[in-house]
Amino acid sequence: MSTVSNIVVCLHRPNYTLAMERLQAFKFELQPNGEQVRNMRRFAGTCRFVYNKALALQKDNHETGNKFIGYVPMAADLPKWKRETGFDWIKDPPSQALQHALKDLEKAFKGFFEKRTDFPRFKKKGSGDSFRYPEPKQIKLDQANNRIFLPKLGWLKYRKSRDVLGEVRNATVSQSGGKWFVSIQTRRDVEIVPVATSAIGIDVGIARFAAMNDGSYIEPKNSFKTQMQRLAKYQRRMSKKVKFSANWKKAKAKVTQIHVDIGNVRKDFLHKHTHTLSKNHALVCVEDLQIKNMSKSSKGTAEKHGKKVAQKSGLNRAILDQGWGEFRRQLEYKTAWNGGVLLAVPAQYTSQTCPCCGHVSKDNRKTQAQFLCVDCNYENNADVVGAINILERGQRLLACGETAALGRSVKQEPIEATKLKTA
Repeated sequence: MSTVSNIVVCLHRPNYTLAMERLQAFKFELQPNGEQVRNMRRFAGTCRFVYNKALALQKDNHETGNKFIGYVPMAADLPKWKRETGFDWIKDPPSQALQHALKDLEKAFKGFFEKRTDFPRFKKKGSGDSFRYPEPKQIKLDQANNRIFLPKLGWLKYRKSRDVLGEVRNATVSQSGGKWFVSIQTRRDVEIVPVATSAIGIDVGIARFAAMNDGSYIEPKNSFKTQMQRLAKYQRRMSKKVKFSANWKKAKAKVTQIHVDIGNVRKDFLHKHTHTLSKNHALVCVEDLQIKNMSKSSKGTAEKHGKKVAQKSGLNRAILDQGWGEFRRQLEYKTAWNGGVLLAVPAQYTSQTCPCCGHVSKDNRKTQAQFLCVDCNYENNADVVGAINILERGQRLLACGETAALGRSVKQEPIEATKLKTA
């Protein structure tokens, strides 16, 4: 059944069951012993080395005018690297973890070739350290005793916050803020009986994080802004220490922890609100914002300096502090999990179009918050007007049998094809 048909059923037929194959990740904090911590650091460092070595080869290959080296021939060189003098330590991690590092590089190049991402960059120590076990047969999960078995690490205890549901597909070990985590991806079939039948339009902003077409809104959290002065204080302390000294490492750990706290507060804020919105609405319409373009620097070049650089820098910081991209990503898979659909519509002129008479003019928006139509004198909050127009555009696309920007996020587990059953 098509996506449009799914939306129509969601809105008009609440008595049905949606059968879905769900891929979901369960993340837990690990409680390793000293030897396991050392091994995880070594494994993550080796995967980083293999990634960087392969990237260097790809760059040299590109500069000489040769074609891109695919994963298969690159993986065939792994045994050769292990036999090189002085590189015996490459044999220590699981071979599949090293192979997956090469797959990550190929994925990064694919995004670059499709003009979705920038050119892949070399990985740095302590930034995104991780490695993956892609083979489920090698992973053993003992939920009764809160432990997991991973090859070459043995049994590791973890802080159990919920049960792991479904068949284990893979496991990813990562480090953040001095702590180690395991993310267990599972697959299971679920049957959902949607109860929501309403549709909502959402306009995201800075003064109001999200304004809805019914006039309600969500206040922004601004997790970075609230910690900015504290972060700057510890960054100044870090800058006064001798680089790589013991005191510098302590100061760096403090700065890192503040960044982790900022991210955790933002994620918690987004998860709570996306859960509520996806649970209560079958159709969620948002703007298809190009956040990367919106938050570009206006510094300019040495020949042509930019204008209002400081103001634009503050605006960029405020935009990125909101987490609009993560907000949309979470809404997308959560609405699908609840039997609904997220629809992204073109963002042009949503806050300058009168929802009453349809007149479009920049003069309609008197201020950042006030909307007053110069043609019919319709007055409302500008963000609410934007949300009304977003919902109207979504319904128009739906009525015409069209869908826009419905591609799933690459950061979230995919939702497989669905089928409907009448209850």
